Amino acid sequence: MPVEQRWSTAQVEALAPDPASLRNARGVTGQFATTGLLGDVLWGVCRGYQVAADLSGPAFKCSCPSRKIPCKHVLGLLLHWSSSGAGAAEAPEFVTRWVAARAARTSRSPAAAPDPVAAAKRAQGRADRVAGGMTELRRWLDDQVEQGLAAAGRSGPAAFEAMAARLVDAQAPGAAGAVRRLGTIAGIGPQWADRLLGELALLRLLVSGHAHLDTLDPGLAATVRSRIGFPTATEEVLAGPRVTDRWQVLGQVEVDDGALTSRRTWLHGSGSDRFALVLSFAAPGQPLPADLVPGTAFRGDLCFHPGSVPLRALVAERASAAEPFGSPDGAGPVRAALSRWSALLAAEPWRSDAPVLLSGVRPSGAHLVDAAGDALPLAPGHREPWWLLAAAGAAPATVAAEWSPAGLRPLAAWVDGAFVPAAPPIPDPSASRAPELPPELLTAALVGTGRRPWSGHAVQVGPLNADLGPPAPETGPAAALLEAAAVALTCRRAGVAPESGRVPMPAAPAETVAPLPTAASARLARILGGGAPGGGHYEQELLAQWLAAAAARGGIVPPAILPALLEAGRRSISVRADLAKVAGRRGAWLAGQRADWRWLLSEAPAALAGNAVAADGVAAWLGQLAGEWATAGSAERLGHLAALRRIDPDQARALVESTWAEESSENRARFLGAFGPGLSPRDEPLLERALDDRRKEVREAALELLRNLPGAALGRRMAERAHAAVRFDGAGRLSVEPPTELDRDLRRDGVGAAPVRGVGAGAWLLEEVVAGTPLDTWTALDPQGWLDAARGHDWAAPLLHGWAKAAVVRRDPRWATALLGADAGRLREAVRWDLHLVLPPDRLARLAADALRAEDGTAQRLLALHPGPWPDGLSVAVLETVEHRARVDRHTWQLGELCRAAGLAMPPEYADLTGRLATLLDQAVDPARVRPVAELARTLTFRLEMFQELS
Repeated sequence: MPVEQRWSTAQVEALAPDPASLRNARGVTGQFATTGLLGDVLWGVCRGYQVAADLSGPAFKCSCPSRKIPCKHVLGLLLHWSSSGAGAAEAPEFVTRWVAARAARTSRSPAAAPDPVAAAKRAQGRADRVAGGMTELRRWLDDQVEQGLAAAGRSGPAAFEAMAARLVDAQAPGAAGAVRRLGTIAGIGPQWADRLLGELALLRLLVSGHAHLDTLDPGLAATVRSRIGFPTATEEVLAGPRVTDRWQVLGQVEVDDGALTSRRTWLHGSGSDRFALVLSFAAPGQPLPADLVPGTAFRGDLCFHPGSVPLRALVAERASAAEPFGSPDGAGPVRAALSRWSALLAAEPWRSDAPVLLSGVRPSGAHLVDAAGDALPLAPGHREPWWLLAAAGAAPATVAAEWSPAGLRPLAAWVDGAFVPAAPPIPDPSASRAPELPPELLTAALVGTGRRPWSGHAVQVGPLNADLGPPAPETGPAAALLEAAAVALTCRRAGVAPESGRVPMPAAPAETVAPLPTAASARLARILGGGAPGGGHYEQELLAQWLAAAAARGGIVPPAILPALLEAGRRSISVRADLAKVAGRRGAWLAGQRADWRWLLSEAPAALAGNAVAADGVAAWLGQLAGEWATAGSAERLGHLAALRRIDPDQARALVESTWAEESSENRARFLGAFGPGLSPRDEPLLERALDDRRKEVREAALELLRNLPGAALGRRMAERAHAAVRFDGAGRLSVEPPTELDRDLRRDGVGAAPVRGVGAGAWLLEEVVAGTPLDTWTALDPQGWLDAARGHDWAAPLLHGWAKAAVVRRDPRWATALLGADAGRLREAVRWDLHLVLPPDRLARLAADALRAEDGTAQRLLALHPGPWPDGLSVAVLETVEHRARVDRHTWQLGELCRAAGLAMPPEYADLTGRLATLLDQAVDPARVRPVAELARTLTFRLEMFQELS
């Protein structure tokens, strides 16, 4: 029976062995000629490669030579199925053959059992070696406490490494790893002695358990043996009892310690209410198994490793394919989760974490609070759950997590039936850790029982007084102290109570705007996750194009994407205006809670028109800015000022004026740099004042603003000088009398004393005066008329350069077009290229196309200046050049540069034509020359689909 519900994109992405595979998979998603479903087997053909995925496994097959499992073609097939479903084509032979082969393998008879006599002999030999190692470990543990932990903190990890090596020789790898970890604790970080004593005590308890293995309950004996390092064969586990249920995959945690990558996958049985832990491991550079997809459920059998509270399991058999589920079964309140944790710890005191399923919890600072008001803290690295705040908006949600003495480590959440994976942890060096052991125990252990014997038999554990009774006569002071520490630590951890009095955050306001199409939002997530073609080279520009199209269409992004989107806006100012239009009320609500996201509120009045909740928040925020201006730091005030200039430029200027005299020159220059938005004649008095500042940076910032301020006194002063120097005489000829000296007034108005190399003083003064003069004051002739009049004149060069600089500053396309005509060759290169930035796009496109066809070396630079999209004439010229270079150029770097430029600026409708060109070249030229053309086709296809999804 075929799978009934498609996987989500997030669930498919979780299968990727590495980020590169996922990026490559997105590139082949649209290249499947045919797809289909045969029962639970999804299949497709991609550019000749035969691809299949058994969704009930999952298991994968592809005819490509990749060693990664799953490869990019399998991932691409799953992504295609996730977004578009599967076709109805009949399964080809390679699919039916693979299904039959898999069925045959599962029916093979098991291998013959090993010789029991030899196996028993090997087991007894190992047991004897382990017993010797445990005896030595017991003496070593007692010695540590007898000599004092203070000495262990000073000695470093060498002593621990030596003991760990001895345990490895004794074939007790579990105990060896625990001892080795002690070396990373001793003398390191806050509360190190408390942590070290606790771990030593639990190790001593493990040694005692091994000494009494014959008298322990079988489950507890199995736990002790497992902790020491006795393996349980897979065949032995699978031969045990099976638990049949509908198993829901809650989430995964991966740990890479350099030598090995491990993954913990937590499952929960819907009917049995049992948790299960599936462990998988991979060597460096090797992919982990991808058979369990978070957020999906399957019906099947699990076999559990033996233990006092069996948690670790193996998947013995699957009876159905993996399908997404709406919300996990068995979630409960905080107290029920802690009760389950206490029972687990009482049965297995060495347990450091356990799964929990919390229902109806809401964030409250660094805590999660349930409906009864009981709260649990979040672990370091997870104390700012922006992913959960964004997805749920502080509304009640179901959360799966690992609970440990450090707090909750979230795995995932379910909001309105949708699976939301938790964000990865972030470094949290400020996280504090409270001691877990009574101070009298810790003091005695630090000094050492050799100096201060431990004779107590009662320890205080929170509000409880635990009476251990007098130690046995044969038990020494060190062993008694370790026994007391083990009891105290276990009682404290098992007896943890939820916090009360935590007030949940108010819920976010409801959205009033319809969401964007699902496919468009999934593409945005791909861009933000580094899955766009071209990698980081294209990511920022593709994001800007997506946001512009989405803002023009209307709609809001899914809330789970908001944290990554707000981070992108924090890094790039250019996308903020469009981003604010698609962030919705949830985005404004999030931005109000985090300082480096509050830039969104400055865009709110335009982007959130009619949103009363957001408007009230913006108004309150503006009042807060005014109150904090004098006391906030420089960087914070600059951010406030940049935001306020977009909303109320006059209020922003008033704040700057209120502290202008007390500000450092560096701050004054930075503040003026934020005055661009809302620039008006009301800013002129402050800017004129800044022209007299002692610092050059302040004067230059003010000059740049005044030159772009229509009607400013600076422009009038420069125009008076320019028209006194350049005029027509009585015969209609151009007469030029440049300024004779650089006086104080000229210096104040921005004329510098250092001319360009090779330019005389008079010519330089004339050029600077003309450059500072508004172009609309040259009214006697049109731009071309003035250039004709200056041509052949002795002062033609400074006049041309002055007009060119003025055209660049004021972005005047008429003057730029005229200057880049017959007189372009007389301009200095830097000035000439600055003029190209002012040209109308169609004029710049014609220049670039002509340069390409003439094989002019400036063509690539002209293409880089064009903002896009390119007109048809330029696009055709580029494709002609691409084909020519792919066939005849000796070096591929020029071809690559041309294709990279075209990927973002060429209209995406050329994707099909570019793809056909790549196919044609693939049969005629070296693959290295085809690769950039194929990448261009993929990028154009990506953009075409992107715009179609938003149309």
